[in-house]
Amino acid sequence: MNEQLSRIGRTLDRLRRVLVNTLFWGALLALVVLAWRSRPRVPDGAALVLDLDGPLVEQLSGDGAGRLARELTGRPTGPSEILLRDVLDGLRLAGDDARIKALVLEADDVSGGFSKLREVREALSAFKTKGKRIVAYSERLGQGPCYLAAMADEVMLHPQGLVFLQGFGGHRPYFKEGLDRLGVLVHVFRVGEYKSAVEPYTRDDMSKEAKEDALDVYGDLWRTWLSDVGAARALDPDSLRRSIDTWPARVEEARGDLGRAAIEAGLVDELAPRDRLRARMIELVGPDDDGHGFRRVGFGTYLAARASDRRPRSRGDAVAVVVARGEILDGSQPPGLVGGDSTAALIRRAREDDEARAVVLRIDSPGGSVFASEVIRRECELVREAGKPLVVSMSSVAASGGYWIATSSDEIWASPATITGSIGIFGLFPDIHEALARHLGVHFDGVGTTPWTDAFNPARPLDPAVAGVVQSVIDRGYEDFLARVEKARGMTREEVEALARGRVWSGAAAKEKGLVDELGDLPQAIASAARRAKLAEGFRVLYVEKPISLRHRLIRTLLGWTDTVRLGEDHAERGAAPDAAVGRTLDRLGSELDRLARWNDPRGAYAHCLCGEEWP
Repeated sequence: MNEQLSRIGRTLDRLRRVLVNTLFWGALLALVVLAWRSRPRVPDGAALVLDLDGPLVEQLSGDGAGRLARELTGRPTGPSEILLRDVLDGLRLAGDDARIKALVLEADDVSGGFSKLREVREALSAFKTKGKRIVAYSERLGQGPCYLAAMADEVMLHPQGLVFLQGFGGHRPYFKEGLDRLGVLVHVFRVGEYKSAVEPYTRDDMSKEAKEDALDVYGDLWRTWLSDVGAARALDPDSLRRSIDTWPARVEEARGDLGRAAIEAGLVDELAPRDRLRARMIELVGPDDDGHGFRRVGFGTYLAARASDRRPRSRGDAVAVVVARGEILDGSQPPGLVGGDSTAALIRRAREDDEARAVVLRIDSPGGSVFASEVIRRECELVREAGKPLVVSMSSVAASGGYWIATSSDEIWASPATITGSIGIFGLFPDIHEALARHLGVHFDGVGTTPWTDAFNPARPLDPAVAGVVQSVIDRGYEDFLARVEKARGMTREEVEALARGRVWSGAAAKEKGLVDELGDLPQAIASAARRAKLAEGFRVLYVEKPISLRHRLIRTLLGWTDTVRLGEDHAERGAAPDAAVGRTLDRLGSELDRLARWNDPRGAYAHCLCGEEWP
């Protein structure tokens, strides 16, 4: 009896295994068939629809698994970031693709830094040289959208569209009066009168030095904007500037018709509702299969269809690219932040990869922790000691700690619109003992074996002797910063000091002052690194990034996804919500507190620049 029951049990177990395996392989086969049938296809003679609905970034924030989970659940969090190299690659491929006849550009909500927009502008220009037409459509023609739309052969604006060009600059919150009311004292330690990152906590307005510095930098960028848009629209830059300066009067003359004022200023060609856009695109590329719209392919679909053309070879000599995007913090940080340990580990991987013959460090960072910046800088130094060239490519911002990590390089490339410099150091220490006593009736007392026990407790008054120690550390950090720049740039200390003191420069000015070597974007920096490594044509470009799991890669492959945030597919058929100005202001206040909460330098010393944030 027992033997019979045992045989039945074994049979049932074998049957269970067969059923489970059948279900598993059946499900896998179904996924493969589904992926095969849903492969993206590009119709012949189509218009490529590029909807830049979000910030352009050098690196997507967060890890790939988290982004995949948000895709699967359909619950994205935060703004939809757009990887800059996706846009540049897609435009490059589409320019040479006979199936793509035209481009529809919609960029009402684009943001992310002027230098990135300049790179997209150059890619649009290259697309046009292939004899393909660009039609730009806008409902809110702001500064970034106008800059890109100027490259189009036709610029259409909705008849009720908003047109307002504000120039460069902005206003940030200042907290001193509020902190005084609460009884919070912020001790500031800094070197350099232009080091304005501490001013929001010590003043209620912007200092004369900070205004002078900002006006110089943003003046350079504004002149570049006017020159580029003027060249694209056949407008004299000075006339364009006067049109913008007198915009309210122009709108009054047009009796409140913003679109008509934009046409008269030469920024727009036609006022057109969306059905007119559809009709015009049908004229250019023909109708789609159902005859109601134009033949099109969304940019995300197009990238997926060309995924194999973008995939680098797995073997062969390469230039390794490491991206340092975001604030510089100590320790290991996720993509979207620069971690002293995590970013250094990526650079080390590139150094230890025998096929990576040169390294390009792409920096898009306002700086942060001095300690973490030095960890990264030292890893760059080790790359050069290993005999591999290291070239820095600056994106929109590479200032303060972002410039610190650039000093151990063979060459520095920047865009004319890069914001860089800000060579200076500061520290902040909040003293909340009075606030606790005044508002909560809370007092702190205790004992210690030395006068310095619990010296950095913000609930106690800061001892002047401890404050002296902190200032000495800040002074030493500044001298270290100057020494790094002096050695890297072949300057005397006096020459570096004249360019330092926390002052910020545009990329064009930094080139003139000797803080960068060449003006150009990432492709030029990569080509320079390849020349330094004596690589033959056809070398690989290898992005060194945090590895993703096999399971994540398998799911992406089966579903036909790339590890990117998807670009807008069909904005040509929908409207968009207006900007929430009040919400943005409140978010700005919250982000200031979040920034303070993230800072984690072990010595409390920061090379940070609150710059590049005024881009509207």
